[in-house]
Amino acid sequence: MKESWNSRYSVNKYIYGEDPNEYFKYAIDTFLPSGKILLPAEGEGRNAVYAAQKGIEAVAFDQSAEGKNKAEKLAERAGVKIDYQVGEFPNLPLMEEKFDAAALIYAHFAPQLRSEYHRLIGELINSGGFIIVEGFSKQHAEYQKINPNIGGPRNVEMLYTKEMILSDFPDFEPIELIETEIELSEGSGHNGIGKVIRFIGRKK
Repeated sequence: MKESWNSRYSVNKYIYGEDPNEYFKYAIDTFLPSGKILLPAEGEGRNAVYAAQKGIEAVAFDQSAEGKNKAEKLAERAGVKIDYQVGEFPNLPLMEEKFDAAALIYAHFAPQLRSEYHRLIGELINSGGFIIVEGFSKQHAEYQKINPNIGGPRNVEMLYTKEMILSDFPDFEPIELIETEIELSEGSGHNGIGKVIRFIGRKK
């Protein structure tokens, strides 16, 4: 997977665009005026850069060094700093840190890792802090058959359900949890109508 993402991010253009994800932007603008946020599977950095522009300390990680390179270039152009680490999550020096929020924006982990990664991410969030999720739902597989350009994992086991999110984040009181059809226009990677799970939870 690391080689695949490095290859995808090695092109000059930003695969998912340079603007933040709209749901992420809404969640940050509404619930997190300041603090420190963790951004797993951050790719080319669009959401980390937006958070930094808002004065939020942005800590990101991904397995792709090419993603980091592009994220840091985007941050430099925006005149902000982000902390971007490359590697597998449990092996990164993050486990002693605490965050006011974490955002999983199309962060689809391998099925055998998902629940454990979600649990660990939840543990890093301060009491009263937030988890923000936007990811493709299991029903999204039907939309991929109609429009391959919509993006998303081809392995249906990597897609979300609302029940899965509640099970993986039991320490968070749901503020919003919906499954909805949306139209995406994020670079060349997400284009068209798809089905997503959106979740904002506050840690108890």
